[in-house]
Amino acid sequence: MTLWLKLHKILLLESMRMKLNYRIVIFTIAIFFGIFFSAPSLFQTQNGKKITLGLDLQGGLHMLLGVKTEEAVKSRIKSIAASIRYFGERQDILIDSLNFDENAISFILLDSDDAPAIKEFLAEIDGAIVVVDAENISLKLSDEEVIKTEKEAISQAIETIRNRLDQFGLTEPVVARQGEEKILVQLAGIKTQEEEQRARELISRAAKLELMAVDEDRSGRVYTMSDEDAAEYGSVILPDAKNPNIKHIVHEIPILDGSMLIDASMGFNQNNHPLINFKLNAEGAEIFGDFTGKNVGNHLAVVLDGKVYSAPVINERIGGGSGQISGDYTVMEAKDLSIALRSGSLLAPIYLMEKRSVGPSLGADSIKASMIALVGGFILVILFMVIYYRVAGIIANIALITNLFIILAVMSLFGATLTLPGMAGIVLTVGMAVDANVIISERIRELIYKGVSIHKAIEDGYANAMRAILDANITTLIAAVVLYAYGTGAIKGFAITISIGILASMLTAILGTHGIYQVLEKRIIKSKNNRLWFGIKG
Repeated sequence: MTLWLKLHKILLLESMRMKLNYRIVIFTIAIFFGIFFSAPSLFQTQNGKKITLGLDLQGGLHMLLGVKTEEAVKSRIKSIAASIRYFGERQDILIDSLNFDENAISFILLDSDDAPAIKEFLAEIDGAIVVVDAENISLKLSDEEVIKTEKEAISQAIETIRNRLDQFGLTEPVVARQGEEKILVQLAGIKTQEEEQRARELISRAAKLELMAVDEDRSGRVYTMSDEDAAEYGSVILPDAKNPNIKHIVHEIPILDGSMLIDASMGFNQNNHPLINFKLNAEGAEIFGDFTGKNVGNHLAVVLDGKVYSAPVINERIGGGSGQISGDYTVMEAKDLSIALRSGSLLAPIYLMEKRSVGPSLGADSIKASMIALVGGFILVILFMVIYYRVAGIIANIALITNLFIILAVMSLFGATLTLPGMAGIVLTVGMAVDANVIISERIRELIYKGVSIHKAIEDGYANAMRAILDANITTLIAAVVLYAYGTGAIKGFAITISIGILASMLTAILGTHGIYQVLEKRIIKSKNNRLWFGIKG
């Protein structure tokens, strides 16, 4: 430490005596940058951006989810049926016996003069195969459209889950496709059973909002009807959200669904009980307004995930496209439900295929083992460089320490997630960072052995070493970029730390140490002690 402080004092004095050296200026900026931005992570201060520990370091939840893609096709068919019914009502087209199943929609056109208009409307539906037999019209999706819908359901599920977890407040959740129909979810920082349960419910919740017309003609005998009886009239029996013993019969084709939802937020009613306020887009607001205007005195059911939350009487036309969902919620439940609605409903239900919890104690053991490897390797490298290269080794060590600070600073600045492979990358970077200095020092020593002056040995040593350093670092950087592009989360963490380490080592080893040698050049020549400066005789 005394030798390092002495060298630091010499550098400052020499820098003041000579003209400003741009290499030293850049190197100094790099040092301050590294220390300033890495400090919040190193000291875990409240302010400043910090590195986030990954699942394997701080513990959390690992889940593999499956997607019931066939339900997405059924939902698409149901949505098309709702569009057909609304189009008929808006254009005064008489449609009868509008029915649908998992694969097709069928209805009867009562006035043949309306056939051109309805055909034109159906022709605009992507992937629809329309069959017209006199007044009977049927529609189904093509095989290609079914496959496309199933793939979109998976992609949409990934995006929706990611949006929900981002709003949930978890840092750097991993949500990625695994194979063809599976989704990998990794949540770092989940430590309690309550947190795990809340996250799982938020992920798996369909959050499918539907506004459905109550079947007024049969609501009085809903308790004496079976599901099959209701289906004969194009209706479905749904339970009440507050009391499962209460039943509601509603028309199966909804007035509109959550695809027209643009916002949802938690609020409170006059009794200070939590509820959810929602707002529809322009199309949804128009459909909602038209329906309520034509059905004053009837009931409208607010259905969420197959349960009726309320079924108020329509007293007047409701414009503006706003509504409320009230229920027996806690504040946390209302908040999570609004997040689920706001981030979008799942086109298809998901189910848990595999769950694995990583305890924080395992993460602490991983950090301890990695730190032992990092500190141990770091100390051995520093001792070797000082013993073998003397002052040149100390200069290399300054570059190495700066390199580590820069890696931590860049990762902190971008809020990167540090995983166990990422820590392995930092350990590996320690060895790689000093490699460039070894090449430079050996080139300088070779030239000094040949009797070349110190100035020429330093300048030619850097010039001769440049090609080897660039070749090695660029090829490694290319490999790291490929690993990041095609690797999974853990591999990406390794690739990121290696990439930052390589770029930082090129700055510190090539630019920084060269500037230090230029500042110390006159003192080296004056001392005539090559053993002290470079670890060689002569």
